[in-house]
Amino acid sequence: MRRTRSTKTAGVTGALLLLGGCVDSAPLAGGDTTVLDRSSNAFDNPASNLNDEEFERHLEAELAFEATFVSRPSDVNPGLGPLYLNTSCAACHPGNGRGLPVVGHGPLESHLTVRIERDVPGPQGSPGGPGAPLRDHALPGWEAEATIDLTWVEEAGSYPDGTSWSLREPRVHVVFADGGELADDAMRTLRIPSPIVGLGLLEAISDETLQGLADPDDKDGDGISGRLNIVFDETLQRNVIGRVGWKAQEPSLFQNSASGFAATMGISNPVFPDEDGGVDIDEETVELAAFYMQTLAVPARADWDDPTVQRGEELFDEIGCSSCHVAELQTGDHEVEALRDQVIQPYTDLLLHDMGPRLADNAPDFGATGTEWRTRPLWGIGLTETVLGAAAYLHDGRARTREEAILWHGGEAAGAQSGFQGLPAEDRAALLRFLGSL
Repeated sequence: MRRTRSTKTAGVTGALLLLGGCVDSAPLAGGDTTVLDRSSNAFDNPASNLNDEEFERHLEAELAFEATFVSRPSDVNPGLGPLYLNTSCAACHPGNGRGLPVVGHGPLESHLTVRIERDVPGPQGSPGGPGAPLRDHALPGWEAEATIDLTWVEEAGSYPDGTSWSLREPRVHVVFADGGELADDAMRTLRIPSPIVGLGLLEAISDETLQGLADPDDKDGDGISGRLNIVFDETLQRNVIGRVGWKAQEPSLFQNSASGFAATMGISNPVFPDEDGGVDIDEETVELAAFYMQTLAVPARADWDDPTVQRGEELFDEIGCSSCHVAELQTGDHEVEALRDQVIQPYTDLLLHDMGPRLADNAPDFGATGTEWRTRPLWGIGLTETVLGAAAYLHDGRARTREEAILWHGGEAAGAQSGFQGLPAEDRAALLRFLGSL
């Protein structure tokens, strides 16, 4: 039985029943880190193969990830703001899942970030790319950078067999603190937070493996030209392969944590200090937040032995989805022992792919162009609504269902999208059922 705090054991028995069949034969999506949990707590478990020291550090790291920050002075978690989007890491990753396309002063505060072209990039920015997100919250006595309103535009269509569908696309109206409005033609990019399960395993995939998957010149002629994003590592002070983020713009979970603290909560740290070099939190706090993400378990797949799910997986491969969503990879070395040498099923190649003009945000990020996005890992995607009680897919949350997400695919994925549209309704349902089993 996996070690866990008693508060996180609820629902595990029911989760085992949901898996069906013999639990010992469940595909180990996260290798030895995998847990058999398909409940609303499915993303909340420590990796099942942590040693005693790693397990204790994971529990300590959880406190750092869930800590709610407040303004100075305070004896507990000071440093918030003065401008911010939300007040904790966990607030933007509810249940350790993806954030939702929400902005403003509702009960969730802001998950969605709106980045615009600025002269001076902020954390997570790069020369020529989007800077820090617009902070639409402020501490008392301060004024938020902007007020952001989000609306949706619907687009109707239908499959070749006549079945109708509807897609939505976001529109944001930005009014700055001085009353000025963001010009209609100004570059902007909208992004929701991603799920954080399995990120340590993706971080542990070797450079050599990623280089072997890359095919920037499409030498094999399959129309898929995945590229590496080469980004700057602030700790190493050199360029490395990017792995984390919507455009693989982050080199590591440590830097991702540091930029998250600074950009979304206004919390300075040793990686991204204040202009005068001061910091609100120390390096250990950043490391703990990163360690928490590194050591979360991946939930096992459900219904893997169901004939419909198996048919869906075959179709997933036949229409070309697996060209980018690579089913199986192996991790290499990593500072966390539990992540080393694991055979995993993340359904990603971690590479940049041109997804076409309809999904473009026209915002470059290091080597990533305005039309390129990193292939999203699909493990756990079938648990989105179970964990969140809602669903939002793609970089800006425009897709309300996995079906809508497929229909938005273009560029290098246009062939797979067209293949999906051309399937009989029964086969489309089988493919979606497969995705739901992940």
